[in-house]
Amino acid sequence: MKIPFNRQPILETSVEYIIESLNNQSSGDGKFTKKCSEWLEAKVDVSRALLTTSGSHALDMSAILCNVCHGDEVIMPSFTFSSTANAFVGRGAKVVFIDIKPDTMNLDENLIEDAITAKTRVIVPMHYAGVSCEMDKINEIAKKYNLFVVEDAAHGIMSEYKGIPLGALGDFGCFSFHETKNFSMGEGGALLITHKNNILEAEIMREKGTNRSQFFRGEVDKYSWIDWGSSYLPSELNAAYLWSQLEVADKITETRLKIWEQYYAELTPLAEKGYIELPYVPHYCKHNAHMFYFKVSDSSTQMNLIHYLKSEGIYAVFHYVPLHSAKAGVKYGRFHGVDKFTTKESERLIRLPMYYALNEDEVSTIVRNINRFFTTREVN
Repeated sequence: MKIPFNRQPILETSVEYIIESLNNQSSGDGKFTKKCSEWLEAKVDVSRALLTTSGSHALDMSAILCNVCHGDEVIMPSFTFSSTANAFVGRGAKVVFIDIKPDTMNLDENLIEDAITAKTRVIVPMHYAGVSCEMDKINEIAKKYNLFVVEDAAHGIMSEYKGIPLGALGDFGCFSFHETKNFSMGEGGALLITHKNNILEAEIMREKGTNRSQFFRGEVDKYSWIDWGSSYLPSELNAAYLWSQLEVADKITETRLKIWEQYYAELTPLAEKGYIELPYVPHYCKHNAHMFYFKVSDSSTQMNLIHYLKSEGIYAVFHYVPLHSAKAGVKYGRFHGVDKFTTKESERLIRLPMYYALNEDEVSTIVRNINRFFTTREVN
């Protein structure tokens, strides 16, 4: 491909830090893990940030910490990745999907209350494209019904809702550092803990059920098996690579925002002609340019444009197939209410290449080909 969908950021320090970890400590919870955790705690303003082997594992841990059990129900959007649901299905819960809002592609907070039953335990807002869900209303409902809120902030690092970082707006927040995210470990994530009383249980769970973290802090003389746990901590190699990006996080974010703004400006004429619909960011939300997407008129146009761009060496993609329509979604969940927007909007959405190294000329090339696609259709 001339222009791939994604390229991981590789900085001057990336290899240097990885080699340093190889020469010192490559197992988890070393120098670079500590640097990343402290950075996240300060940036997001949470009680504790624990690096994990994936965003999926951060979600898994949050489900356990919420004490989700067989027969419980968890409310979330259907327009999300399977990991959002798997975390709770793995605990025996039923997933209750609700419709999204077509402007932000986030779950419609006005539909949550009607979906609540005596079995509901958790609400899971997923901040699509790094644009926040309406967290004031969601937290108000959670408080009213004594429910947990787990933010799936896989897209959300460096984004804010009314001045508050995403990941700090619920009981737990979950980041992803997959290779397609703004900051990458290849595979990795982080569990963000709001309430201090959840920290010890989370640390024990993450360290194979032992109090090893307490031991290394000098809080106990020996560490031993305390409770159920697994190995959720990533290696220092992953953390070293992540740290090379977090220490210049503002620069990376500013660069991505410039790319996003160039896309928006150059595609505006097509939007004004009614060919496409550009993304919407509420004025009280600060986004992180996690992705640039737009919507076309229908699924046929979506796939034709994706194939056309591919033929020109440009890799654009569709996004989630709604979970409630998938085989596992039918087995483990149910859709509450009417699917007015979830399927319809998902079949119109196209994601364009977005990565730190993407340059102005490449963005203009992509836009020029999109224009050519619609001009050709107009002539025909």
